[in-house]
Amino acid sequence: MTGLPIRFAFRYLFARKSYNVINMISGIGVAGMAVGTAALIIILSVFNGFNRLVDESLTDLHADLSVRPVQGKVFVPDSSAFAWAREQEDILSFYSVLEDQVFLSYDGKQCLSRVRGLDAVAEEEFPLQDHLVDGEWSLHNGSLPQAVVGAGISYTLSLSPRFVSPLEIHYPSRNEEVSLSNPTASLRSVSLRPSGVFSVNADVDARLVVVPIEVMRELLEYPNEVSSIELDVAPGSASKVAKALQERLGSGFRVLDRYQQEESIYKMMRYEKLAIYLILVFVVLIIAFNIYSALKMLVIEKQGDIGTLRSMGAPEGLIRSIFLWEGWLVSLLGMAIGLVLGIVIVWLQDRFGLIAMPGNFIVQAYPVVLKAADVLWTIVGVAGIGLVMALIPSRKL
Repeated sequence: MTGLPIRFAFRYLFARKSYNVINMISGIGVAGMAVGTAALIIILSVFNGFNRLVDESLTDLHADLSVRPVQGKVFVPDSSAFAWAREQEDILSFYSVLEDQVFLSYDGKQCLSRVRGLDAVAEEEFPLQDHLVDGEWSLHNGSLPQAVVGAGISYTLSLSPRFVSPLEIHYPSRNEEVSLSNPTASLRSVSLRPSGVFSVNADVDARLVVVPIEVMRELLEYPNEVSSIELDVAPGSASKVAKALQERLGSGFRVLDRYQQEESIYKMMRYEKLAIYLILVFVVLIIAFNIYSALKMLVIEKQGDIGTLRSMGAPEGLIRSIFLWEGWLVSLLGMAIGLVLGIVIVWLQDRFGLIAMPGNFIVQAYPVVLKAADVLWTIVGVAGIGLVMALIPSRKL
């Protein structure tokens, strides 16, 4: 008896019905579920592609691990834990960073920016040098310090590495009182030549300038302090190194991985993806009302069959199961078609870049990344909606 309702449902689904309108509504239901399922796969994959671009840009901006103080903005890296870290084979690079919010001026134009000071190790290995769009990656010209600026700041200040005007960085002195009559007298300033312009993403380009760490030490009046210690580690060892280093540093420091360094951005991307999924599932829910309509009309058409089954002693549960499976098979058929269609389109876009990105972007075509979790959640969402839409009319027999 277990397979009998499914056999009846298959017969009703694929056999020729007496009313063409039921065929049409069922077909619309299958087509709608197929389109909705394919849309879920495609749009979530495109969203994954853009997330991958953001993740790659943040990867070039941050080290694998970052050690920061729990209280305050700076600290002196004199703990024995840092000496231990320098000796570990899993730690590939170890460098110091000193950064803060400053005021920039260039040839009569001004803006606020975050300036990051890098030591000599980071100057040679910092991944931002792969994102240069103008000039060269050089924080020193002989003994003279230089700056590399974001493309957004370059645009705001009309700055170019080919110009001779110096970039001036200003910061209030920590050791002098601010004069109300002449506030600028308490500003500390340094001048240096811009050597290059980089472009990562709009947010980073509009707020970041990179300079040698000695420039920031002079400007902020910190002889030995740093904002963070950055560590690049061997692949797969970040969690192990972070845990061991955190135990040695104690509660006064935090060891942050890439996700924790930009936690707000990653959370926002997760919430945006969830919102997109819920919106598309709601669209599928609206489409699924076609299944409800088709099933209601099928029940009316099959009143004779229902009477025959009852006269033969068929229990009400069996009759309900027949129409439940009938409605659910419509949604499952549409879902299967949509899955195949969506996966094929995503594969073609990834392979051949069929749909190009408008405008001037880093990538030429819309990026796509197909994830098994997205396919699974699509199946759960579409199959669940189809089951509910089939369950409601079947229970009213």
